[in-house]
Amino acid sequence: MIDPILIVDDDREHLFMLKTVLSDWGYANQTASDGAEAVRLSRDRHFRLILMDVRMGVMDGLAALNSIKKEGLNTDTPIIIMTAFSKVTDAVAALKAGAYDYLTKPLDLDVVKMTMERASEHSKLKEEKQAGLFGTPNFQMGKSPAFKNVIDLVDLAAPTEATVLITGESGVGKEMVARLLQCKSLRKNAPFITINCAAMAETLLEAELFGHEKGAFTGAEKRRDGRLKAGSGGTVFLDEIGETSQAFQAKLLRVLQEGEIQPLGSDLTEKVDVRFLAATNRNLVKEVEAGRFREDLYWRLDVVSIHVPALRERLEDLPALANYFIRQYALKNHKTVKGLTQDALAAMTSYHWPGNIRELQNAMERAVILMRGDYITAKDMPLNLAPTGGHAVEELPLNLEEAEKLIVERALTHTKGNKTQAANTLGVTRKTLAAKLRKFGVNWDGKD
Repeated sequence: MIDPILIVDDDREHLFMLKTVLSDWGYANQTASDGAEAVRLSRDRHFRLILMDVRMGVMDGLAALNSIKKEGLNTDTPIIIMTAFSKVTDAVAALKAGAYDYLTKPLDLDVVKMTMERASEHSKLKEEKQAGLFGTPNFQMGKSPAFKNVIDLVDLAAPTEATVLITGESGVGKEMVARLLQCKSLRKNAPFITINCAAMAETLLEAELFGHEKGAFTGAEKRRDGRLKAGSGGTVFLDEIGETSQAFQAKLLRVLQEGEIQPLGSDLTEKVDVRFLAATNRNLVKEVEAGRFREDLYWRLDVVSIHVPALRERLEDLPALANYFIRQYALKNHKTVKGLTQDALAAMTSYHWPGNIRELQNAMERAVILMRGDYITAKDMPLNLAPTGGHAVEELPLNLEEAEKLIVERALTHTKGNKTQAANTLGVTRKTLAAKLRKFGVNWDGKD
């Protein structure tokens, strides 16, 4: 389960409004009516983010912030302070005490959403680093022949300053490929900034990237540097670039060509030094032909193109990926998981995974939470993966070699023994398949 957001405010109407809005945005949330209650709740559970008012009766937001920091509670949780515009000095004090950012009242909900998304991304990055996600990125993404081309291109492009366009279906791991590029680049110790272009209104997207002057738009109560300037020397990943308007595309093209930005509401331009990576699940060539995407920007982005294959195209990676997520969620949920059973893996390898790695991650989290024994079985899987009929498969623990053998056998069964088709399904060459069959004691006569 995703940790909730804690909303702290002694104004009942304002608290109810925020709770309703955040729920509509898809955030699970919990509320507190004063700072003391927020501190108590922080002792009992972990929060994804804390949104807290400053002026409250029993314990104000600054005191609560100091207590949370002093006691070492929710150490990786961003805390966003809310304050009246006339009390900006409170916000400055909060930032010095360790708050992530502040919002001025009356709140502009678009700014609230943008700030929360930025804070959530910051928190996610810290968690991933603590979990060792970047320690073995090649393993986490996959080692199959179908994925080898991706790794080879990453190794070639990473040390350069080339702009890279990452394509593939939704959920295949395009952001992780971008992070892998960053990890192997000369900018690996500089900021990595992720922008979801589809999640923001155009004005807010421009303000987030390029910055803005005070009064440039409703809610712009102060001047703010954009993330391109703040991330100077680092890498910027533009996710869902195909969802942007042509007006924004024109401004982005100028940044790519000239290396300079113009903040909203300003007549001046500023130089920035960032490397751009972009991703999309759309076919940008067709988008250009349809007049929805600028051709000149497309050629600027597509200096190096890396296509990430769908999970169904590299089933060899499935056991390792599943076990990676199982270890992560077992640790997070304080559970002991010894592995997958044959029926669980059989259900997984016969499924087409339309949501790709993101769907696999969700399925493994659910399985870890719902499992009743030491091993994850097909019954622990989401309903769309669990078997619906037929004979039950013997539930025996699998090691990696047994899992690989089962996948190969299922591919041959699916292709009715046609080894060329089976090799294509598995994303391997006939030579590789022959070696695996010999390894598993299966006769290879070289014929289909």
